[in-house]
Amino acid sequence: QVQLVESGGGLVQPGGSLRLSCAASGSIFAIDTMGWYRQAPGKQRELVAAITRGGGTNYVDSVKGRFAISRDNAKNTVTLQMNSLKPEDTAVYYCSAEIIVLRPTPTVVDYWGQGTQVTVSS
Repeated sequence: QVQLVESGGGLVQPGGSLRLSCAASGSIFAIDTMGWYRQAPGKQRELVAAITRGGGTNYVDSVKGRFAISRDNAKNTVTLQMNSLKPEDTAVYYCSAEIIVLRPTPTVVDYWGQGTQVTVSS
């Protein structure tokens, strides 16, 4: 009984910025790694950025220096700040989380949000 909800997507001009947010709710004991994936039309889903519970980060090469991922463990949220956006960043962005649940037994379960559209165009 866990769900992830993304927000913040939209239409932006090249060079602009957007901030995506994701909130996890439900029967959550704790959350390990959280991240953002994206999928463009005709392309395979790829990992954009990930962040561990301790704050360690990892980015796909194409967004390094432009995107920044962060999290708030107390609020069970993860954010992706996207700057200097390019048309190639256009995609549906999905939030992901490794969530520790206690029922029916203590287990780590991967969850995904429904996705939010990001379009970079003039």
